[in-house]
Amino acid sequence: MLLNNLMNLIKITVFLVLVSSCSSIVINDNMNKNNILGDIKSLDSNYESLSTLLYVDIESQSLLHIKKGTVLKVYNISSSAYGTGSKENSFKTPLGKHEIYKKLGSNLPANAILKGRVWNGAIANIIKEPIDTDFDHVTSRIMWLDGLEEGLNKGEGIDSRKRFIYIHGTAEEGLIGKPASDGCIRMYNDDVIELFDLVDEKAQVWIY
Repeated sequence: MLLNNLMNLIKITVFLVLVSSCSSIVINDNMNKNNILGDIKSLDSNYESLSTLLYVDIESQSLLHIKKGTVLKVYNISSSAYGTGSKENSFKTPLGKHEIYKKLGSNLPANAILKGRVWNGAIANIIKEPIDTDFDHVTSRIMWLDGLEEGLNKGEGIDSRKRFIYIHGTAEEGLIGKPASDGCIRMYNDDVIELFDLVDEKAQVWIY
C-alpha cells in the first residue's frame, strides 16, 4: 500500500513538472513575441495601421506576419552568416524598412531551384541536418525586396533591390534558426510557400 502511494506520488510529481515545463515554454514564447512587438512600436507606432507587415527579428531569427497590429504567425528564418549591413558584395543582411518589389515562383513545385529567378526544372534535395554546403540554392518561392530608406538600404552601393535581397526557400533547412545565408532571408520551403500566398507585392518588410 505504501509502495503504491509512493509510486502515485512520483507520477503526479513528474506530471506537474512536465506541465510546468510546457507552460514555461508557452509563456516564454509569448513574452518574446510581446517584446518584439514593443520593439516594433518603438520604431514606428503607426505599424498597426499597415494591412500587412513582415517583421524580421535578427536576434531571435524569426519573421512575424502581422496584420493591423495582430501577429498571425511567427516563422523561423535564417539571416546572413556574415551579419547585418547594406554594403554591396558584403553578403550581409540589410537592416531597415523594405517592401516586396516582386513575387516570383508562383505555382512552382516545392523545392524547385531558381537560378537567376528562373526555374530550369531542377528540384533541390533538402538537407535536414545542420550542414553548410557550398551552394546557396534559392528554392520554391522568391519575395524580392526593395529598400525604402535612402542612405540605409536604397541608393548607390547599398541598394537592397540591386543586391538581389530576397525572402526565399532553402535546401539547407537544417540551418534554419541561425544565421546561415549569403544575405537573404531564408525560410523553410513549406513556410515560404504559405507566406507567399498570403502577402501581396508592396507589402512592407522591416528588418531589425
